[in-house]
Amino acid sequence: MVSEWMQVIAGLCAAVVAMVVLWPLRSSGKRAPFVAAVIAIGVAGVALYLLVGTPKAVDVVADEGSATLQQGVRELEQALEREPQRADGWALLGRSELALGNTEKANQAFARAVALAPDESPLLVEAAQARAQGDAGKQFDDTALQWLRHAQQVDPTSERAGWLIGIAQRQRGQDAEAAATWEALLPRLEPAAAAALREQIAIAREKAGMPAPADAAAPSVGLDIEVTLDPASAGKALPAGTQVFVIARMPGGPPMPVAVEKHPATALPLKIRLDDADSPMPTAKLSSLKDVEVFARLSASGTASRQEGDVDSEPVRVTLPHKGTIPLVL
Repeated sequence: MVSEWMQVIAGLCAAVVAMVVLWPLRSSGKRAPFVAAVIAIGVAGVALYLLVGTPKAVDVVADEGSATLQQGVRELEQALEREPQRADGWALLGRSELALGNTEKANQAFARAVALAPDESPLLVEAAQARAQGDAGKQFDDTALQWLRHAQQVDPTSERAGWLIGIAQRQRGQDAEAAATWEALLPRLEPAAAAALREQIAIAREKAGMPAPADAAAPSVGLDIEVTLDPASAGKALPAGTQVFVIARMPGGPPMPVAVEKHPATALPLKIRLDDADSPMPTAKLSSLKDVEVFARLSASGTASRQEGDVDSEPVRVTLPHKGTIPLVL
């Protein structure tokens, strides 16, 4: 299997070389074509490596890749000596030095980039992370925290900046402040990410001696469902591999489910809970609906799409939130 590290080297080497080769384009003031070309060549480098790379050549290419990257860094440094006002060049140098394990040089390069482009939120966040990576205790120092706060001021929607500010606050023992910082992020997160962050918020609040958040004990939106076989069919043998799909979908809407679980027919009778974790699409969640239609499907083919011979239960329409167990009979 091709090493992920080798893919990174291939792409980064290509990007560094592209930075040097395409520098005149950037110098002309046309930033968009320049950036697009660098990214395109970097991606092409990874793709080419994946096409021609072989496991037997990994050790050899690793040494050559590192040497090529170091050569590219030297050439990039020479280009920056000629044109030191290029923030994107210093940022690329910082990434390259990080890839080589030179955290001190990486931080120096990122600092130059930030000084030249102090209002670019992604750059500020990246530079702050690099400073923490170079610290023996992986701590965000005052400079890194200042960059993160400015990144959030420039782009209040930056989830990455908010998350890292909370980490920096917890490192300083500012648990109440960290909880407040993270709580402000929750409305913008997907349910799964929000649930994970709530765990960290609960820890921070506990450390700060604060009560649990008001919604911590609120039950998640879900449906408790029990699936059974009709007594007339219970004694019949089912084909090997038969699966049971329990599906929730929008009434009268598209057939795509908003929540689905798959279980072997041998698990019948079956008791499950459908919730947002069972959504096949992050943009369509069970909790976002007011009404939902629930049914079960017995599939001999083992696929959720209805096939000839499949057996569906009678659909049940419920309003969310719903209490109690929904019985489905196949």
